[in-house]
Amino acid sequence: MPKVYIKTYGCQMNERDSEQVSQMFIERGYTMTREEPEADVVLINTCSVRDQAEQKAVGKMGMLRKIHRQRTHVVTGFMGCMAQSRGQELITAAKVDLVVGTQKYHRVVEYVEQIVRAREERLMDHEKFSIVDVEEETASQNAIRDHILKEKQASAFVSIMQGCNMKCTFCIVPYTRGGERGRPIAEIVAEVRRLAEQGIKEVTLLGQIVNLYGRHEFPVQDGKSPFVQLLEAVHEVDGIERIRFTSPHPIGYKADLIDAFTYLPKLAEHVHLPLQSGSDAILKRMHRPYTAAKFEDLVGRIRAARPGIAVTTDIIVGFPGETEENYQETRALCDRVQFENAFIFRYSKRRGTPAAEMDEALQLSERVKEERNQDLLALINRHAQAKYLPLVGTRTEVLCEGPSKTDASRLVGRTRTNKIVVFEGPAERLTGSLLEVQITDFANFTLYGDAVLAN
Repeated sequence: MPKVYIKTYGCQMNERDSEQVSQMFIERGYTMTREEPEADVVLINTCSVRDQAEQKAVGKMGMLRKIHRQRTHVVTGFMGCMAQSRGQELITAAKVDLVVGTQKYHRVVEYVEQIVRAREERLMDHEKFSIVDVEEETASQNAIRDHILKEKQASAFVSIMQGCNMKCTFCIVPYTRGGERGRPIAEIVAEVRRLAEQGIKEVTLLGQIVNLYGRHEFPVQDGKSPFVQLLEAVHEVDGIERIRFTSPHPIGYKADLIDAFTYLPKLAEHVHLPLQSGSDAILKRMHRPYTAAKFEDLVGRIRAARPGIAVTTDIIVGFPGETEENYQETRALCDRVQFENAFIFRYSKRRGTPAAEMDEALQLSERVKEERNQDLLALINRHAQAKYLPLVGTRTEVLCEGPSKTDASRLVGRTRTNKIVVFEGPAERLTGSLLEVQITDFANFTLYGDAVLAN
């Protein structure tokens, strides 16, 4: 059987898309491989959020092409956001056979087989045969629905929508993923039910702006948004013990969603809430439709609805025009909110975004960006680590994911607040299960402990 190797860069949505493509290959008789040299089809699912991610993808493909220099039958290609934004230029720049955009994942296998048939029919004697498809396709959001599950897998991602309408000035996603498009609630719930029947205990609902799901397609009912209706429906699925969602937007946290945390116990005690900046001037320049004060009030209301909930965030430092005063406003807000963790990014230009076209005089030096990055990271880490100390000596519920990648003799799992826990225990018995772990220590955002086992 021909073998397929897929390398994925970027977000959880990309991971989920790659999983779907893998399943489609398997259904057509292919086998998946993690060994690059033995692959007959080599695909890279790409990210365009930062230039570094694009460079990694192009570099990886160059390395893979060298590995396969003598294997002329191998089909190579790019999928995903970089493929969507760069299209035809990748055929010549990276010398690949296939470029498939973000609304065409379900056509990847078909296109690979077209390329193989063209080679067999010797259509390439005079001209290289390649395929580029980055066009929009109606209902493409409904194509990501199948899963490849490992034995005793505990959790799974469920794609509920594609696209984004927010047009933040720093972000390429609306231009690579298109506008918001939601799947029907009944189809999503049926997918979750199939996962539960296969032993999945935790699902993470995925969308670019996940808590704005369905706002253009489905009606509000009894004062509840389509997203809250979906949460309630998933909550009713037997076997599902935890529900997460990512990535939300602050404006999607209306009263009905905050209230859902008071009556849906399966909703895990963790929200990722991207701040991006604590300066109103910079938020306006970013086209983020909230103020720092409204964000801080929102965090307070979420914490009041579910005491003990963990709040994490994303922040960009060094956005064009960010003054020292602007940065200090961000720092002060972070000091007050005390996030559990944060992903902090130095601003970098993304071709095709409004921020990339801002006056060059507004661009900050890499030195200033790095200084602010390190300063804010130290503050975030100090607050986050302080939240770990009280957990030592307590018991906490952990969903066991299996052996740790860094130490196979230990197990790893996550708490309801999404903290990583490494612990001792029998892998065969505990993988895929919920259990209590006695926390004995912590270091670098990781808890350590021992499984509390019944006789």
